[in-house]
Amino acid sequence: MNLTTVTELIQPAKVAAIMDAVERSEQIVITTHLSPDGDALGSSLALYHYLKGKGKQVRMIVPNTFPYFLRWMKGASEVEIYEYNPSAAKKILYHADLIFALDYNIPKRTGDMAPALESSPAKKILIDHHLSPGDIFDITISLPEISSTSELIFRLLFQAGKYDELNLAEAECIYCGMMTDTGGFTFNSNDPEIFEIISLLLRKKIDKDAIYSHVYHNYSEARFRLLGFTLSQRLDIYPDLHAALIYLSKEDQAHFRFSKGDTEGFVNYPLSIKDIIFSTFIREDDGLIKISFRSQLSFPCNEFAAEFFNGGGHLNASGGEYYGTFEEALRIYADGLKAYEGKLKQAINQL
Repeated sequence: MNLTTVTELIQPAKVAAIMDAVERSEQIVITTHLSPDGDALGSSLALYHYLKGKGKQVRMIVPNTFPYFLRWMKGASEVEIYEYNPSAAKKILYHADLIFALDYNIPKRTGDMAPALESSPAKKILIDHHLSPGDIFDITISLPEISSTSELIFRLLFQAGKYDELNLAEAECIYCGMMTDTGGFTFNSNDPEIFEIISLLLRKKIDKDAIYSHVYHNYSEARFRLLGFTLSQRLDIYPDLHAALIYLSKEDQAHFRFSKGDTEGFVNYPLSIKDIIFSTFIREDDGLIKISFRSQLSFPCNEFAAEFFNGGGHLNASGGEYYGTFEEALRIYADGLKAYEGKLKQAINQL
């Protein structure tokens, strides 16, 4: 089979430098962002399995816990949670030879783990697909045009000539990350090479239907009741602006026994409404407000996220956060919607 259909997008010198750093290191730590999602876990676990296969001492530390529907991935039970034992995690980070930073652009996105990450004397490698990477990293692979960090991990190993070594667990984790960060390949997924990569993963005997079921057919009853409440009681439509907002306070979530990951995908539902091209989900979390954005056509929800909520991401899928009150976040959203009225109406004219 001809495997040259996957373009070498990562600079060969960086691929060689990363592989050399791995060879020279014994204590390696993989980190990812606060509230890890499918791409964060998928990319990190894929790299984790690869490095363990090379005989390295590898630890994977995430800032806080992750959704129950991602715990089926091999190695998920070995992930260490920083917030559960900060002192032990700090020692691991400090004594590491090499730290991988996956699926985040700046240390701040690791929450309370950021100071320990920044102060570690270890060599640091960033692999990410978000805009504006930080400057603390020794090697940076930042390709915002790529759909997911999991795809970047595949490309890294592929370009390093490691495709033949790729095992089933690694392939499953990569596919899970690619799938979840594109909403089941429904946005940011028009690049034909994404499906070339999927073909190569299928040749490793992944069961893509089972992976989909593990993630999207594995929700709790409480999650469905929370979804029903959200759509019936916490949905605002702005028909003249072709926008929709859903929102949940901490009190709302507590009433439905909220668990991490229960609101995954909520932001996508309003886009099913005719003529709605911009959907926002504002959720009150511990110490901050989490905001998710989805859009259709040419509306740049990443620009909206960056301007009003210190966020970013892709044209049609992005996120942000706000450190203030829930009510303030809702007001900022309303002001932002008015400011972007022109762009919303320009985008809807494409229909």
